[in-house]
Amino acid sequence: MPDPNGFLRYERRLPARRPVPVRLRDWREVYPPASDELIREQASRCMDCGIPFCHDGCPLGNRIPDWNDLVRTGDWDFAIESLHATNNFPEFTGRLCPAPCEAACVLSIAGGQAVTIKQVEVEIINRAVAAGRIVPRPAPERSGKSVGVVGSGPAGLAAAQQLARAGHDVVVYERDDALGGLLRYGIPDFKLEKEHVDRRLEQLRAEGVEFRTGVNVGVTVSVDDLRASHDALLLACGALAGRDTPDTPGRPLHGVHLAMEHLVESNRVVAGKQPSAAISAAGKNVIIIGGGDTAADCLGVAHRQGAASVLQLDQYPLPPSERDESRDPWPTWPWILRNYPAHEEGGDRAFAVAVTSFEGDDDGNLTAVRIAEVQVSRVDGRRVVSVVEGTEREYPAELVLLAIGFEGTEEGPLLTNLGLTRNRRGGIDTDSTWQSSAPGVFIAGDMHRGASLIVWAIAEGRAAAASIHAYLGGDGTLPSPVEPTAVALSA
Repeated sequence: MPDPNGFLRYERRLPARRPVPVRLRDWREVYPPASDELIREQASRCMDCGIPFCHDGCPLGNRIPDWNDLVRTGDWDFAIESLHATNNFPEFTGRLCPAPCEAACVLSIAGGQAVTIKQVEVEIINRAVAAGRIVPRPAPERSGKSVGVVGSGPAGLAAAQQLARAGHDVVVYERDDALGGLLRYGIPDFKLEKEHVDRRLEQLRAEGVEFRTGVNVGVTVSVDDLRASHDALLLACGALAGRDTPDTPGRPLHGVHLAMEHLVESNRVVAGKQPSAAISAAGKNVIIIGGGDTAADCLGVAHRQGAASVLQLDQYPLPPSERDESRDPWPTWPWILRNYPAHEEGGDRAFAVAVTSFEGDDDGNLTAVRIAEVQVSRVDGRRVVSVVEGTEREYPAELVLLAIGFEGTEEGPLLTNLGLTRNRRGGIDTDSTWQSSAPGVFIAGDMHRGASLIVWAIAEGRAAAASIHAYLGGDGTLPSPVEPTAVALSA
């Protein structure tokens, strides 16, 4: 039984982050390992509710109360088994997911303090790694069926592992020079050190998954050849088409870049793949446009590269510090001010503003950004941004990073050759079995639902794998946590 008084005896508490002056000198993760005492204390705050709404907040359906109680009693071995039952890669979600499960926690009602679910999760997997419990689980028999997975991000990897453990021969194709998708080159090491990705890749190899890098399907290998080589294909190529502002005056100036251009280069430098970054914040006045995860990643990178100053712009008003029940009733995902570790490292933020123009010198180099206060409204379901007259001002800038989201999956020969087109979300539609309009070709992850959370990518990868297994006539059924039409409760 859970501790019925745990949430009364203990306040919500997270482990202390590494000191800012120390962590800005390297690219190591911000959070050090937490003590057993702290994590068991926090796990004991879970009430094991009669209706665990945290399950609904998590698309994977993680058995959160179960492993919270196992941690409370110190049974770490069973805790990792419970965690792995629904989540292939808890070290990824525990570090990168914004934790919609915590927004749906009963303790978060009326401004309460949710259980530190995400922190407990990552500490379970940390201890499993230290104890040598992340071992290959190859299938005892092979099915003789072959599946090609295009894309090695979390959706593709989750599906590949599920299918390989079911006995199918799986080949994962990645167009980059290293595996992991955005986990590899899109996420800075201070959020996810790449040893965690490499460890899982070794596990998948030992389970029979074959990986091929430098393969751009539709360009370096034909779609027809790939379909002929496999009994089924899963496309999990992500939603990497970045949103731009092509109509803003001065957009072509040197120094204005999409956020991912900056992040990918930075990650390649940290990984030792290139000696230096052509897009660097070192010694520059940097302006980041956007208020989400990607903007915070750019902020942390700019600090570590030695930016002279950093200003982050958000076109929405300053959010409240607590949930507004009239706007976002529990257990939905609340619109509140979210402070990331990068924000305590420096820089300024401005809300309810938008860029009116990028200014440059005669050589075409960015020198400043003009911004103005704005009002955001909805007209016929569409967002309308109106500039407030007389509020324009100018800030010096030599580097601007556009972190304003993603348009969806990238257009190209892969989609064209399969006769697939993007929907209004920028994703590819499927039927109820995750199969696209191209027979035997399945879609999962951001490529299906548009840019979303890592927990949704893993959930969709698992669900698509279950449908592919059935399509191939596999014995039994695989876990299928979500339907293609599933809508997020919390994020």
